[in-house]
Amino acid sequence: METSGIRTAPVGDLEIAYETFGDAGNPPVLLVMGLATQMIGWPDEFCSGLADRGHFVVRFDNRDIGLSTHVHDRGAPDVMAILGGDRSSVAYGLPDLAEDTVGLLDALGLDSVHVVGASMGGMIAQLVALAHPERVRSLTSIMSTTGAPGVGAPNEAAMGVLLAAPAGDRDGAVQRVVDTYRVIGSPGFEFDEAAVRDRAGLSFDRAYDPAGVARQLAAIMTTHDRTADLGAVAVPTLVIHGAQDSLVDVSGGRATAAAIPGAELLVVDGMGHDLPREVWPQLNDRISALIEGVERSA
Repeated sequence: METSGIRTAPVGDLEIAYETFGDAGNPPVLLVMGLATQMIGWPDEFCSGLADRGHFVVRFDNRDIGLSTHVHDRGAPDVMAILGGDRSSVAYGLPDLAEDTVGLLDALGLDSVHVVGASMGGMIAQLVALAHPERVRSLTSIMSTTGAPGVGAPNEAAMGVLLAAPAGDRDGAVQRVVDTYRVIGSPGFEFDEAAVRDRAGLSFDRAYDPAGVARQLAAIMTTHDRTADLGAVAVPTLVIHGAQDSLVDVSGGRATAAAIPGAELLVVDGMGHDLPREVWPQLNDRISALIEGVERSA
């Protein structure tokens, strides 16, 4: 499988790290990952699976994660103050992350792409489709939500791991990721602890920045309800959600599909807030079918 290796692209004042899979002449697919999760949250084999189906795949690190620029000068937000309504410590919002995403497309010379976002990445993908509809050929929103307060809420256990204090060293950070995915992962599939540990260790080695993660969380916490706006999305849309998602309840996916005209909803039994290996072929097939339908009609 042809891959570019990790490269960086200038996007405003930032450097965004990215990697590509497949033939650049094929229909482009941009993968947008979620909170606290680096581009490697899209596993190599998942990316290769899409590339093997005839797509040019781009994955990247959002700002404040992985090998992209971390805005250290903005400090750590006061999450409790934000919960109380004080937004003065918020460094940026999700619309800024959406503009980073479009800036990466500009840097790569991609006029329009099929956008696939997971969790916070799904929120970013929705915002890209709303703010820059001409740049989006299709939208796939995975384990995400609309921002409406009545849907997609985490359960108590998931909220506990989300707000847990950061670890102080590599071993602790890896263990915390393992403990987190035991709570929010997919109960209907075998827990692949070795893979989770490997990815957590690699993520720590690439970059460990709890303050950056907190800045991303603050962006999510202060985003607006997109429900009414999503009615303007006019591109073919697929919404995927795990039936057993404890971090973003499946009601978030159902609400997203209901808000976007003509959206297709796929609820995966046994899937939580992760991408278990067993569902990769199904997800790749459904995403590919959406893309191929759009490309045929173009």
